[in-house]
Amino acid sequence: MATACTNGIDLGFVDLGSAKAAALGAVQGITDLLPLSAAVHLRLMPTVLGWAGPGPAFAAAMQLGAFLAIVAYFHRDVWALSRGGFEAVRSGDHRSFEFRTLVGIAIATLPMAVGWPLVRRHFDFCGAPARELWVLGTASVGLAVLLAAAALVRRHERPFEEIRLRDAVVAGLAQAVALIPGVSRSGAALTAALFMNLKRTDAVRWSFLVGLPAIAGVGLKGLLDLRKAGIGVQGWEVVGAGLVATTITAFLAIWIAMKVIERFSVWPFVAYRIVIGGFLLLVVWLEVLA
Repeated sequence: MATACTNGIDLGFVDLGSAKAAALGAVQGITDLLPLSAAVHLRLMPTVLGWAGPGPAFAAAMQLGAFLAIVAYFHRDVWALSRGGFEAVRSGDHRSFEFRTLVGIAIATLPMAVGWPLVRRHFDFCGAPARELWVLGTASVGLAVLLAAAALVRRHERPFEEIRLRDAVVAGLAQAVALIPGVSRSGAALTAALFMNLKRTDAVRWSFLVGLPAIAGVGLKGLLDLRKAGIGVQGWEVVGAGLVATTITAFLAIWIAMKVIERFSVWPFVAYRIVIGGFLLLVVWLEVLA
C-alpha cells in the first residue's frame, strides 16, 4: 500500500478504492470542462464526505480523460486541423486557416509550458499553500467577475473561422493565469475568447481546442509522477477507474457547455462560481473546515 505522501506526491487516493476514485473522476470531468474549476470541487468534496483528498497528481492524470473527451466530441475539427496542417506543410501553403490555427494553438501553449515548471512547487505537492481554501474561493469569485465582464462588454460577433494569432496569444496568457488553483483552464480560456469577441458557441469550441496540448501535457506529467511514486497495481486500478469516469462526464460537460452557453450565455456559471467561491471564503472566515 502506498503511503499518503511519497516524494512530495500525494497518494492518499489509493486508499479510497476504485468506486470513490470514480466518483471523484466524475466530478472532475464535469467541473474541469465546464468553467467551474475542478480544483475547488476536488478539495471540497472529499472534505465534506470525510474522504482522503485525491491530491494534485491524481487530478493531473485525470486530465487525460478530458483530453479524450475533447478529441471525441470535436473529432471533425481535430481531423480537419490535422489534415489541413499536414497538407500546408507538404505544399508550403503556410497561409491556410488550418496551419495558422495550429501555430496559434502552439503559441497558446507556450506560457503554460514555461510557467508551470517555475510555479509547480507552490501548487503541485503535498500541502501546497496555493491550494488553501481562501485561494480557491478568491480565484473562483475573481474569474466569475471577469467572465461576467466578458459577457457584458462585447457583442460576440466573430466566427471561429476568423480566429487569428492574437486570439491565441490572449488564450495563452489566460491559460497561464489558470495555473492558479480555482481559476479553471477552460473558464479562463472561455473568458479570453469572449473578450476577443468570438461568438459564444465558437468561444466554447476554441477554448477546448486551444487547450488540447496543455491538457495532454498535464495529464501525461501526472501519470509520470504517479509512476515515479510507485503506486503499484492497486493504485493503477484506482487511476483507471477515475479515468473512465472522467472521460464519460467530461464528454457530457462539453455538451452541457455548448447548450447552456448558447441559450443562457455564461450567467449560470457566473452565478455558480460566485456562490461556491463565497461559500469557501465564508468557511475560511468562520473557520468551519480544516
